[in-house]
Amino acid sequence: MTSEHILVVDDDRRLLRLLQRYLMEQGYRVTTAEDAAQARKVMAVMAPDALVLDITMPGESGLDLTRGLREAGFSLPILLLTARGEPADRIAGLETGADDYLGKPFEPRELLLRLRAHLRHHAPLVNAAPRALRLGKLEFDAARGLLNGPDGAIHLTGGEAALLSVLTQRPGDVMSREAIARALDLDEIGERAVDVQVTRLRRRIEPDPREPRFLQTVRGKGYVLKPGH
Repeated sequence: MTSEHILVVDDDRRLLRLLQRYLMEQGYRVTTAEDAAQARKVMAVMAPDALVLDITMPGESGLDLTRGLREAGFSLPILLLTARGEPADRIAGLETGADDYLGKPFEPRELLLRLRAHLRHHAPLVNAAPRALRLGKLEFDAARGLLNGPDGAIHLTGGEAALLSVLTQRPGDVMSREAIARALDLDEIGERAVDVQVTRLRRRIEPDPREPRFLQTVRGKGYVLKPGH
């Protein structure tokens, strides 16, 4: 049994019941909400470990809710559900701060595997390098997956933390977009999704994201993390 708590938000009550039953059978604690307003009320009194969120809902959309949660500092993994499965729609979801995107209809088993992957990436890393990595005024604690600055901890989304953790394993080495996509379980969406995650991470770690010092692009090859003061 797992103690992880999943919040599922969808205006389709039948799908809500199916997902709730299936995820509970897999050992998760599950809370459901039928729209963004109800989801906000749930999150005001409890802290779920992951959010499964439909994009198209009456009132506030799933994209707007995702954006709002990220702006408010929530870093839990967010997996979007939608009937629109085009790559451009998936990229739009990632740009709002989501960690993954699953088109309807989908197999519950695939949802489960994606959830497990993101929860694993979001969890503190037990096999990471023991020392902290310096990025200017910031310090990344690889053992715990935490980014700290002069004013305290900096909240990273699950995707941002996973990307930084992957790059931390090979500081100074160029990693291709393909290799990063495989490590982050983004193969299906493609390398463009890696670029989106890099852009988001740069906003967290770079003094000037337009002129990156630490997370640099190597034209035609990929990205390289260059720690330092």
